[in-house]
Amino acid sequence: MKKMLCTTLQPIRFKYLIVLIFIGVGISNSLQAQVVYKLNGAKENIVKIAGKSNIHDWTMTAENLACDANFGPVSGAAGVPKKLISLNFSVKSKNLKSESESMNNRTYKVIKADAYPDIDFKLREATISPLQKNKFSVDATGTLTIAGVSKIITLHVNGEVNADNTILCTGQQKIKLTDYGIQPPSYMLGAMKVGNELTILFTLNFKK
Repeated sequence: MKKMLCTTLQPIRFKYLIVLIFIGVGISNSLQAQVVYKLNGAKENIVKIAGKSNIHDWTMTAENLACDANFGPVSGAAGVPKKLISLNFSVKSKNLKSESESMNNRTYKVIKADAYPDIDFKLREATISPLQKNKFSVDATGTLTIAGVSKIITLHVNGEVNADNTILCTGQQKIKLTDYGIQPPSYMLGAMKVGNELTILFTLNFKK
């Protein structure tokens, strides 16, 4: 009886061993297919915040950016990534700089930079659409956090895979200060009023 049971169990054990091997191979291939890209040089990566007031337009530039993106495999035919698995972007609130030191300090106060030192975006889901050879668009939905307030937004991004396999992503996104609990400030006894709407413009170069 014992011999018969052992004989019966051997094929079952072998079957499960084969299944485990295939699962392991599948996980390994999946991990290999996912490639983490990071920004490839500060001078080539630009994030700007543009706004208006009743007196003049203004711009601030984000310095010392941190960003990584996890792309799926690049399709041989279209030459673009099949998917965007993750994207994490962050910048220190006090790394937003303009040409005016007084404007910088006013901005840090408005966005509560001492209490909330980081501005970040974390991807939730993304859809990649091929446009033409090596070019694609991305609708990237994620959580943008400013001044401690998080809101879900969808970034519309244009992407291009370069000959050296780096990936260029560009785009712009409009947001409102009031969506993040920030009242548009006024200065000089109300003579200067900052508009509620801002535009985020970005050019990001990624490499493996």
